[in-house]
Amino acid sequence: MDQLCLMLGFGIAEIIRRQGFAGPPGIDLIVLAAPLYMTLCLMSSGYSRSTLESIEYSVSRSLIAIGVTGAVIMAAVFLIGASKELSRLNVSISILLSAVFLFLARAYFTKAIRRRYPSTESVLVIMDDPTVSHLASPHHDMLDVNSCGLQANVNDPLKMHEIGLVLVNYDRVIVHCEPERRADWALILKGGNVIGEIAQPGLRELGAVGIGQFGGAQTLVIAKGPLSLPDRLQKRIFDLAFTLPALFALAPLLLLVALAIKLDSPGSILFRQKRVGRGNRLFDIYKFRSMREELNDHGGHRSASRDDDRVTRVGRLIRRTSIDELPQLFNVLLGDMSLVGPRPHALGSLAGNQLFWEVDRQYWRRHALKPGITGLAQVRGFRGATHEMSDLQKRLAADLEYVSDWTLLRDLRILFLTVKVVLHKNAY
Repeated sequence: MDQLCLMLGFGIAEIIRRQGFAGPPGIDLIVLAAPLYMTLCLMSSGYSRSTLESIEYSVSRSLIAIGVTGAVIMAAVFLIGASKELSRLNVSISILLSAVFLFLARAYFTKAIRRRYPSTESVLVIMDDPTVSHLASPHHDMLDVNSCGLQANVNDPLKMHEIGLVLVNYDRVIVHCEPERRADWALILKGGNVIGEIAQPGLRELGAVGIGQFGGAQTLVIAKGPLSLPDRLQKRIFDLAFTLPALFALAPLLLLVALAIKLDSPGSILFRQKRVGRGNRLFDIYKFRSMREELNDHGGHRSASRDDDRVTRVGRLIRRTSIDELPQLFNVLLGDMSLVGPRPHALGSLAGNQLFWEVDRQYWRRHALKPGITGLAQVRGFRGATHEMSDLQKRLAADLEYVSDWTLLRDLRILFLTVKVVLHKNAY
């Protein structure tokens, strides 16, 4: 809708100036204005849920973006010396007309949304307490965990995966449960990438971030998705902007490594393994196979050691240089992973003699964001086998810090710092 408004604004201005819709360099300005406006509007939360709830907010975000777009175009015209061919008056008329159309379209659209939809949130109420009666409403979905076989079991990754598949479709989740299960549901919601709330709160250890209200009863807000929609769009655009060129540039290397693996030992070229991803949902991670096919550890129960007899000749080289991780670029392309984020772990990964989530229950919180090919823990040197519980605790602390303080600039910094740790003493 915004793009249509820009086309109308710039098109009508061109007709006024040249008595025709096309002809350089007037209407061609839309090629610069359209992506610039979209970027500015996206960065200023012009496509967040708030724009569907408030006409004033929606219009103000849009007008700020189109105003800055006009200023940038004016500066560009001056710097490249195109003022003779394209007057400032023409640019001003184009921006002014676009602003008028944006104002009218956004005001009408937001008003129509507010009239048609009682809420812009998709809400799920989870019933895990037989003493609480169902709160039927046409404006939210209800899920009785007992009738559908779901369990809040933080010690079972498959159960976490099943719940994650349900939560992925909702913005806000309210859980009614008995007191002894509140802590488990709190962990699930914190890693579920949703606004999560526990009804009938009362336990300080849940880590509340606010008080909410639903159906006339107070709720304890214990989780909010770490990234807003504009943030997630920025991160996704960032991922694709690096991944697509990287795949083209690395294509010869990928083919060469694939051929070397095939000639070195019998078996598949790629190694696939179930890992825990965003929202505690499982996904298949791709790596170049670096071990003998018959000795591959798909459950991740045994960490690779420095003199691991399972590793092939080619495998030893690609593991030492981290080339075996390159197929994860396809995971990024598919949307299962991000370039930067907490590293995904196999279900059987151990820290000492304990599973990761047994060492620290806060482990599930790290899955509020997509897992990454690299991350804050990796650039700080926390990689390799987890022989001791402290090895995991250091990584977990870094992962939770990243989840809490995400910025696009930090992603860029981590990406560049990764170059320094590609060759690492723990890469074997």
